[in-house]
Amino acid sequence: MTATAPREGQLWSRCAGCASLLYRKRLRRNLDVCPECGAHARLDAPQRVAQLVDPGSFTALPERPAEVDPIGFVDVLPYPHRLSAARAGTGLAEAVVCGTATIGRHSCALAVMDFRFLGGSLGSAVGELITRAAEQALEDRIPLVLVTASGGARMQEGALSLMQMATVSQAVAGLREAGLLTVSVLTDPTYGGVAASFATNTDVVLAESGARMGFAGPRVIRQVTGRELPEGFQTAEFLLRHGQVDMVVPRHALRGRLVALLAAARAERRPPLTAAVPRQERPPDPGARPAPAGTDRGTRSAPAGTGADAWETVRLARHPGRPTTLDYLETVFDGFVELHGDRLGGDCPAVVGGLARLDGRQVMVVGHQKGHTTGELVARNFGMASPAGHRKALRLVRLAARLGLPVVTLVDTPGADPGLDAEMRGQAAAIAENILALSVLPTPIVAVITGEGGSGGALALAVADRVLMLQHAVYSVISPEGCAAILWPDRAAAPQAARALRLTAPDLCRLGVVDDLVPEPSPAAHHDPEGTARMLRDALLANLLPLLDVPPATLVRRRRQRFRRFGAARTGVRAGVRAGVR
Repeated sequence: MTATAPREGQLWSRCAGCASLLYRKRLRRNLDVCPECGAHARLDAPQRVAQLVDPGSFTALPERPAEVDPIGFVDVLPYPHRLSAARAGTGLAEAVVCGTATIGRHSCALAVMDFRFLGGSLGSAVGELITRAAEQALEDRIPLVLVTASGGARMQEGALSLMQMATVSQAVAGLREAGLLTVSVLTDPTYGGVAASFATNTDVVLAESGARMGFAGPRVIRQVTGRELPEGFQTAEFLLRHGQVDMVVPRHALRGRLVALLAAARAERRPPLTAAVPRQERPPDPGARPAPAGTDRGTRSAPAGTGADAWETVRLARHPGRPTTLDYLETVFDGFVELHGDRLGGDCPAVVGGLARLDGRQVMVVGHQKGHTTGELVARNFGMASPAGHRKALRLVRLAARLGLPVVTLVDTPGADPGLDAEMRGQAAAIAENILALSVLPTPIVAVITGEGGSGGALALAVADRVLMLQHAVYSVISPEGCAAILWPDRAAAPQAARALRLTAPDLCRLGVVDDLVPEPSPAAHHDPEGTARMLRDALLANLLPLLDVPPATLVRRRRQRFRRFGAARTGVRAGVRAGVR
């Protein structure tokens, strides 16, 4: 267990690694690393900045995010109360400190996360600040350094926190295209949506000694698999052995490593192979609700009076009789030719994909596959994709772009595979690369949430020009059961958590996360699969056909603008959602 840095008023501190009693001044001189056993205590963001940058060189970003409570979330405490307590306890406005600085006299933009602030969770304001740091790096043509410490996405902001994974990833993609270096420094701990996005999709990934990183946490993996974990599982040294980081660096050497990397980035470079993407326009009104992309094409707002309880909708979305991706490939599409394998050693059964025709037009279809019977569900891993599944999907959408074919993705998963093997094969990085690649794919993409849209596993196939959602589907940053287990006294509060998360299609249409709601025959899709297929086919054609005439560069620009708006979510969203729910 990694120690926590001692408080300023303490003269002595006990190491959590070896239990040695240490003189605080000596520990500080050693950069809060135990001189007896080498355990690295966690640092807060100001301490980290002070250790890394040249003295007096750090300049914080001038802009402060507005107050954010996008869905009016309440568990045992209202979300604003938790924010106030975190601000009082840390002295920070949010869970990240961003600005520009020099490290060894080399200029860079810097974003440093602070685990003390609600577990360093990724919310709308955090995503906005990190994205602005990336945009500043692009404007100044300097490298970006990210220092991560996070438990994942912030569940109190629902699906909008999930969108930050795409918002920040596409900002990193812009720097990559402009030929600017991006570096992430993994510190303890880095998990969930942060690990599965910008923490692992940078050019260089460093891990501080003793850091832990993964998509799923050890407790979740033990619960799901019932297996004991290998010694040192998910630690920096484990990640290095499994090829998931570039190097493991002790704290005293970290600044020197960054200086060397920044020096290389400052050397004379050839012009980038692709033209730099212009800096994204920021929303003109920081108090406005983030409008869904493509509203000029007649986006339909959520129908009023759908009336279904959120927990009942969750149960319908999980119904074993609900049509699957293979069912839709038989009823909505024609001539499906399945393509297998990630070309790296695996073929994940939870993801199916290949070429098909939609109204006579060739398309690439990729989707999660669950099944209807217990045997099918087990064989398909309940639709939970492994890294091989995400890499297969990535291979197919890139093939579609080369062939000039539009992409349709069908999302129905409780989440990415949280197993031991998936973590060892780089689950977080596989999801991160999908999100980044889809944000810049030069071909039309329409995503449909057909059943469950669970966390980063869903987003890995749902970064699109248009996002549709069946009437009784759900899309959420975390399962209701998981949310209840963390924020309520027990998992029996899952129905209450489902309502608080705003995970239904009408809620997400109001938030702008989803562009169009696809109605289902009464009472639900599994009662009339053929009728559902007709409605889905009509919705796909209505949303895909207008995209076919849009130039690829415009598609990518609009897609980026769509997700950039989520980084600027403001309190106006909260009022709109509450009014809609009432």
